Amino acid sequence: MSTVVHHETAIEAPEGLPTIEITREFDAPAEAVFRAHADPRLFAQWVGPRSIATRVIDWDCSTGGRWRYVAERDGEEVATFFGSFHEVRPGERIVQTFTWEGAPDSVSLEILTLEELDGGRSRLHAVSVGESVEARDRMIAAGMESGIIEGYEQLDELLA
Repeated sequence: MSTVVHHETAIEAPEGLPTIEITREFDAPAEAVFRAHADPRLFAQWVGPRSIATRVIDWDCSTGGRWRYVAERDGEEVATFFGSFHEVRPGERIVQTFTWEGAPDSVSLEILTLEELDGGRSRLHAVSVGESVEARDRMIAAGMESGIIEGYEQLDELLA
C-alpha cells in the first residue's frame, strides 16, 4: 500500500489588496490536475472540506462556458456557487468568475495556472481577485482556508 503525500498549500492574502494567492504542488502531471478541475465528475470528488459533498448542477468547462454547484452536508444544502469560464487552456490555465449565491453582488475573478515540474509533478498557482479587501476577508473568515487545504488533500488522494 502506498502512502499519499500531502504537500503544503501556501495561501497568501497580501495586506491592502483584495487578492488571495494559492500555490500547491502535486505528485501528478499538469494535465491530470487540470482534468480534475475541468471534469465535473472528478471536481465533485475533491473540492471543499471533507464534511461537504458537491452536487454539480451545470458545467461547461470551455471558454465562454458556465458552472454551478451545490455544497451539501448531511443531505442538506449549505451553499451554492456559480460562475463563468472566461478562458480555458487545457493542461495549463483556467480563468473564471466565482460567486457565492448568498452574496450575489460579490464576484471574484480567479486565474489558475499549472506548471510542469520534473518527475511527472506539477505546481498550481491560483490568484483570486475580489471586489474589496473586506469581501476577501469575509471569504477567509468563512473557512475558505480549511476548505482549500482539505480539498487539495482529497485531490492528492484522487490523483494517486
